[in-house]
Amino acid sequence: MPTWPSALVAPIKHRKPTAGVGRHWLLFSFLAMGFLLQCCAPSPSTLDPHGPGAARVAELWWVLFGISTVVFVAVLALLGYALFRSRREKGALGDGRWFIGVGGALIPAVILIGVMVVTVGVQAALALPAKPALTVEVTGYQWWWDVRYPDQQIVSANEIHIPVGQPVLLKLAAADVIHSLWIPQLQVKMDMIPGQTNTTWIQADQPGEYRGECTEYCGMQHAHMQFIVVAEPPEQFQNWLTNQARPAADPTDPVLQQGKQIFLGAACVYCHAIRGTDASGAIGPDLTHLASRRTIGAGTIENNRGNLSGWIINAQAIKPGNRMPPMYLDSASLQALVAYMESLK
Repeated sequence: MPTWPSALVAPIKHRKPTAGVGRHWLLFSFLAMGFLLQCCAPSPSTLDPHGPGAARVAELWWVLFGISTVVFVAVLALLGYALFRSRREKGALGDGRWFIGVGGALIPAVILIGVMVVTVGVQAALALPAKPALTVEVTGYQWWWDVRYPDQQIVSANEIHIPVGQPVLLKLAAADVIHSLWIPQLQVKMDMIPGQTNTTWIQADQPGEYRGECTEYCGMQHAHMQFIVVAEPPEQFQNWLTNQARPAADPTDPVLQQGKQIFLGAACVYCHAIRGTDASGAIGPDLTHLASRRTIGAGTIENNRGNLSGWIINAQAIKPGNRMPPMYLDSASLQALVAYMESLK
């Protein structure tokens, strides 16, 4: 009978090497990870700039990437030389003092000074423009965005409309906790701090919709605190301003009238405002032109009839933790209220 050590070791002698299997599993894991990342919803990238601010940031990124790549390759080459050179070549680099002085001090100093010069140039380019065409005030709440155009007396939410090719000044604040506004394709991020107003600017070079998000953890629904920047040709943007400046139209349809009365008779008026009515709440978003917005709940769901109905009945099931309580309405009342909401364009 074999002893315990030999009994334990004997089976191992007949096992096949597993190093190759381990490498295969590692390769498979990387491939699977890449596949899963490709399946995720596309996110806006700062390397796909659509404005002068983001373009300068992308240029700086590529400069840093290029320098880092050269340094990385050089370090690997030196490491390979050190590992595979013959012992007889031990003195090939002399005593190493010149190498340490040049490679460890002079070259890094030149690289860092060059990067600093380029970075300062980019920061200067990102300074506020001399004459912004428009001023927009954005206030972050848990978890939505209040958007105001003070010169035009316009109040909106979760969407920022701007004219193409013109710099727009953003005045940023926070009503509760620290938030951070970032539009990767247009500008760098900027913090929003309670009791303080920070300023930045955005400009889009072509029409389109650019997604922004909060990049400072602000609570359980931080991931569902998004907004959209809509860049429009100047004429189309002026039409949007004109429409947004109007109060809500007084409905003439009986169903819409019923929906309006349901809204004014419910708790909605304590949280929301609709210009042109008695609703003047300031806890939640202004709903004067709700139907013209693309999303509900700060980018949480698409703005359509079904989603709007679900949000009214139980917003907590869609975005837990938000401040909107469930609404208890019968089917006919809900349909009338939703119809009125959809008329607010």
